[in-house]
Amino acid sequence: MSDKNFDAEVTVTHTGPKGVINDWRRFKLESMDQDSLPSAKRELLRQMSSPNKPKDDSRANLNRKMSVQEYELLKEEDEGCLKHYRKKCMQEMHDKLSFGPKFDGVHDLESGEDFLEVIEKEHHSTVVVVHIYKIGVKGCEELNNCLDCLATEYPTVKFCRIDAVASGAAERFSDEFLPTLLVYKAGELIGNFLACTQHLNEEFFATDVETFLNSYGLLPEKELPGVEDEEEHDVE
Repeated sequence: MSDKNFDAEVTVTHTGPKGVINDWRRFKLESMDQDSLPSAKRELLRQMSSPNKPKDDSRANLNRKMSVQEYELLKEEDEGCLKHYRKKCMQEMHDKLSFGPKFDGVHDLESGEDFLEVIEKEHHSTVVVVHIYKIGVKGCEELNNCLDCLATEYPTVKFCRIDAVASGAAERFSDEFLPTLLVYKAGELIGNFLACTQHLNEEFFATDVETFLNSYGLLPEKELPGVEDEEEHDVE
């Protein structure tokens, strides 16, 4: 094998257990306060985080086992650092797996045309929840408030509301059938709940509506909190 081929081989990214260990070593080095470390530990961390150097011994470095010194060093104050590393990896994975647009708040639809457009033209992976309501009908205002809360919890879901009269279908959605929740995905109706508050308690909250929709598998998994947000929570 030529030197050129050998160099290309040893610089390839490893995604197996060895690659994870090497990635962790690099993260450990970057996250620690270098100035506060003794020079011996700082040098050991540098060697741990650079398994591909020197090149003449790179194959051995990639396959070597963790030394006792490294193990003892990794044990020191590792809990917080490992937790931060895990959050970082989870956030990166979540970002890679997030598809489709995100939305801010509940969208008010002004007409039947708006209603049809949001169903037909939305991204195929987006779940669209439409609340058909009428002012003064019991449960409609409360459900609107609940959807305001859920919209912040599920930014990949498009929550909408439209007055029954504005929808042009007031005769189909009389007061006895309100509030109504319609759920669409890729232009198809996947949830149809007339007088949906009959499935809830007299006094209900956003968590009750969430549980109801989840019982039919209509909501995606919640967004993972960002690494920075979790760190602030940990500090508190």
